[in-house]
Order: sequence, then structure tokens, then C-alpha cells
Amino acid sequence: MGIEEKSPAAAQQKKGKGEAGGAAADGAHRCCGCRFPLLVALLQLLLGVSIAAVAFIMAAVSPSLLARETPHWAGIAVCLVALLGFILCCVTYSPDEKTSKQFIAKLLYFLMCSLGLVLSTLAVAFACHHYVQMGGFSCQEVREGCSCTQEPEDPIARTFLYASVSDCTSVTGTLRLYFLLQVVLNLAQALVCLVAAFIMWKHRYQVFFAGTQLATSPAQQWHKV
Repeated sequence: MGIEEKSPAAAQQKKGKGEAGGAAADGAHRCCGCRFPLLVALLQLLLGVSIAAVAFIMAAVSPSLLARETPHWAGIAVCLVALLGFILCCVTYSPDEKTSKQFIAKLLYFLMCSLGLVLSTLAVAFACHHYVQMGGFSCQEVREGCSCTQEPEDPIARTFLYASVSDCTSVTGTLRLYFLLQVVLNLAQALVCLVAAFIMWKHRYQVFFAGTQLATSPAQQWHKV
């Protein structure tokens, strides 16, 4: 029996096909939507738009509400964070931040996520405080709108005036529901910003492994994600 000999060209062609097949298989397991910043940025954009929309509706119900009670600022700020996350998805990845563009994008995204976390926490505190206050309100309609107080028998008790409301049920019912909705939305937004900032920090200072070996070399190269 003869020994089958393989030419170097055939071996090289087979090796090239194997590498191409491995790259195709690796690409099949990846998609644009699976990248980390895209999913988090979509959640941030959705929550930011919802918070800003609810805040503007609250301002339309009663224009006398203060800016801290209509936290559109928290929603708009996190929308900007989401846009930066989309930009981060478009930046070409290089290991260990070898490009200044990638380093700047990651640093800005981390800082703005931290800022979004602080703003969302403040919005939760203000909305929760006003929601609890409104639970003990005693309101009566006046010419300017609706006048509410927590202690009707006290002549010097603090009075809250809600202007341009149709009736007092808009304050004790509709506005109170909006404040509760702001608490839930801003709490969810704060958690998303916290997760984003934590993962960005962990990605910078610790190594994430996908768990699959891409090469069978003695060094055992692993894919960093």
C-alpha cells in the first residue's frame, strides 16, 4: 500500500478553510444586538423618554409644580447617556483600550452613567416625599385652583396651592398616581445606570471570559468579552 502524501498547498488550503469556518462559526454566535452597550442603551433610552413624558404631563396638569417635582431633567440626561451608549457600539474595539477614541467613549459613558444614577436617585427621593405628603392632604377648591394642607385645623399650617387644575381629585388622584409612576420609573432607571457603570468598571479592571477556547495553543488563548 502506498502512503498518501499531501502537498503543502493542499495543507495550507485546508488550514485556511478551517480558520474561515471557525471565524464563521464565531460570527454566527455574535450579533449586533448581543453587544453589551446596545441593550443597556435601549433600556436607558426607553426609561428616559418615559420619565420625561410623564414629567411634562404632570407639568400640564398643574403648572405650579416645581422643577424638582417634575423630573424631566433626569429623563433627558439619561437619554443623552443612551445616545453615548449607541456611539460606543460603533467604536471599533481594540484590546486594553489601545485607541484614544475607545478610551474616551468608555470613560464618558461611565461618568454619565454615574451622573444618571445620582439624578435618578434624587428624582426618586423628591417624588416619594411628595407622594407620601399627598396621602394626608385635605383639599378644597379655590379660585386659583386647589388648596391643600395636611392639618386643616391649624391656621398656620403649610398650604400647597395647585394652580390650573379642574378639581381637587386631579391632585389627590391623578397627580399622586403620576408621582408613584415617577418613583417606579426612576428607580428602574437608577438600577440600569448602576448596572451599566458596574459592568464598564469591571470590563476595564477585570477580565471577562466567554468560556469557550478559540485556539488550542499551549498558551490557551481565551476570548475576552
